[in-house]
Amino acid sequence: MAGQQQKGLKRASCGLDIANATDLDAAISATTENAYDFVVVPLVHARYQTETNPDKPAYNRNAPLTRADVLLSGNDWGSYVVGKLDTSIDVDSKVPYIRKRSEEKLTQELKYATHLGVPAVLVRLTGENHMNLARMISNAVNKDQGPAIWCQVPLAPPNCDKYNKSPSTVPQRSSWNWWNKFRLLGNTNTKLNVCLEFSENVPSDSEVQRWLGEPIKTVLLPTSIFLTNKKGYPVLAKSHQSILKLLIKLDVQIVLKGPTRHQHLSFYQQYLSHLHLQVESHDPLHTFAKGFEDFLQIPLQPLMDNLESSTYEVFERDPVKYSQYLVAMQRAITDMIPDNEIQTKVLTVMVVGAGRGPLVKAAISAAKNAGRRIKVFAVEKNVNAVVTLQHLKLEHWGDQVTVISSDMRDWNPPAEDYADILVSELLGSFGDNELSPECLDGAQKFLKPTGISIPTSYTSFIGPIQSSKLFNEYRNNKDDSKHPMAAFETPYVVHLLNRAELAEPKPIFTFVHPNRDKFIDNSRYQEVEFVINCDSVLHGFGGYFECNLYKDVMISILPSSHSPGMFSWFPIMFPIVEPLQLRRGDQLKVHFWRCVSKHNVWYEWSISEPVASPVHNPNGRSYQ
Repeated sequence: MAGQQQKGLKRASCGLDIANATDLDAAISATTENAYDFVVVPLVHARYQTETNPDKPAYNRNAPLTRADVLLSGNDWGSYVVGKLDTSIDVDSKVPYIRKRSEEKLTQELKYATHLGVPAVLVRLTGENHMNLARMISNAVNKDQGPAIWCQVPLAPPNCDKYNKSPSTVPQRSSWNWWNKFRLLGNTNTKLNVCLEFSENVPSDSEVQRWLGEPIKTVLLPTSIFLTNKKGYPVLAKSHQSILKLLIKLDVQIVLKGPTRHQHLSFYQQYLSHLHLQVESHDPLHTFAKGFEDFLQIPLQPLMDNLESSTYEVFERDPVKYSQYLVAMQRAITDMIPDNEIQTKVLTVMVVGAGRGPLVKAAISAAKNAGRRIKVFAVEKNVNAVVTLQHLKLEHWGDQVTVISSDMRDWNPPAEDYADILVSELLGSFGDNELSPECLDGAQKFLKPTGISIPTSYTSFIGPIQSSKLFNEYRNNKDDSKHPMAAFETPYVVHLLNRAELAEPKPIFTFVHPNRDKFIDNSRYQEVEFVINCDSVLHGFGGYFECNLYKDVMISILPSSHSPGMFSWFPIMFPIVEPLQLRRGDQLKVHFWRCVSKHNVWYEWSISEPVASPVHNPNGRSYQ
C-alpha cells in the first residue's frame, strides 16, 4: 500500500496530490521531508501528452509516453507513488474518435502502471455515465495483476446545500449512486476502492453513514476547505472534522490537494495527525478488537468443543462483564437473605459452565460485599478447565466451593444442594446461538422453586447492514468440503467496522430463565419490517443481544445500548446470497427462524419484500 507507515509511528498516513511533478525524485524527497508518505501524480507527464484528435500533428508524435521507469527504483515506485489517469481520457465520449483514442490511452496507461508496480491508480468519476470506463477498468483488474483502482468520488452530492440538510433536499441520485453503479458493473471487485473528495459542501448524516459501508481507502482534502485558527494554523470546520474522524476509524489514508495556503506544508500534516491521535481510543473494546475489524470468525460451540486455555484467558480479561455479574449477584444475594437472617441463612450458588472460575470469584466477592454467606458449586464439563478449578479450590476457595466435573445437563445433585441462584455465562453473540436456552433448561432441574437465574432473560436483535467488504469476505470464503452455498449460509462472528446500518436493529427472539413452561419449546419464528433510510445495498444482517442479568443490571452489544468497554462478544453477521439494491423508504420484510430438532439447532432466514429471496440454510444444510 502506498506510503505504509512504519510500525509504531502514531500519525496519519498522508500523501500529496501533485498536478505536475517536473522532477519526480525531488518531489518525493520534498514530500517525505515534510512528513508526507507518498505522492499522487499523473502517469503521463504533461510534456508527453498526445492529442485525441487524429487530425492534429501531436496525435502520431513519436515521443516517450512518460517518464522512464529507471527514474526510481522498483521499491520506490511501489512505496511512494500513486498514479493518476490523464484527464483528457474520455472512453464514454459520444465522439467516436475521442472514445477510440481514449480507449487506447487508458489501456496504455494501465499497462504502464502495472509495469511500474505502483500500488494504485486514481480514476475520477464525474457522474453515472461511465459504462465503458467501468467495463475497461473491470477487465483490467480481473486479470489479478496490476494496481488497485481508487475511484475519486465527491463526498457530498454535487448540489448538496451545507446549510440545509433536510432529506427532501438531498438529490435522489447522489454521488454514492455514481460509485454504486460503477462497482456493480465491476462485479464489486476487491481492487475497486473509493477515494472520497471533500468540498465545502457537507452531506446529510445519512449520506455520511452510507459511505461507512464502502471500501474507502483514501480521503482527498483540498487545501481550500481549511480554515485558519487564531495562531495561524490550518484547521477544518467542525462539520468536516466529525466526518473525517469517522473515516479515520476505517484506517484511511489522506491525500492533500491544492496550493499551500498557510505558512508551511507540514502544518497540514501535523494537524491531520492531531485528528488521527484524537480518534485513537483507550476504550478496552477498541484495544481488544485491534486487528480483528471485519474479520470473519465461526461462532464458538462450547457445548460441542472444549475451549482452549488461551480462549478462556481472552474472555477473562473483560473489565465489564464480570463486574456486571458481580453487581447482579450481590443484589440477588442481598434480596434473598434479609438482614434478620444474615447469621442463619446460607445460599447455594451454582455456577454452570464455570470455565476457569471467573464467575466463582465474582460470586464469592459479591457475597463478601453483601455481608452474606454462600456456598458455591462450580460445574464444568471441560476436564482441562476443571484442573484449574481444583487448584483454585485448594489454594484459595477451600470448602466454600465444590468443583463438579460434569456436563450440567447430566449432573444430578441431592435435593439439599439444589440452587438458590443459578449463574451462567453461556450467551453467544446472538444471545441464544451457543445454546444457552437448551443448557439452562437442562440445568434448571436442580434450581429450587423459589430460585432465580442469572441471567434472567436475553433478547436477540437483527438489523440490515451494507458492507461490500464483508460481502467480498464471505463470497471468497469457499470450502469444497461443504455445501456450495455454505459461505452465504453461515453466520459469522465479526467486529463490524466498515459497514453502514440501513435501519435501527429490531428484537426477534427472547428467552426467559428459569423456564417454567410445562412444555418447553425453544424454536422461534419472527417476521420483522424495516424502513430503509437511504439508497443502499443490503449485504446481510447484523445480529446482537441485550441481556438482563438481574432486575435492572444489564449487559448489551446492541449498538444503541452497548455496555461501554465490554469486549467478550462481537456481533454476528447473517449473509445473504445476492446483494439487494434498496431505495430510501423501501419496506424491507425479513423472516428469521430458530429451528430445533432432537440433536441440532440452526437458523434459517429469508427476505419477502421488496423482493423475495430463497430461504438461507434450509434444514441447517450449511451450519447448525
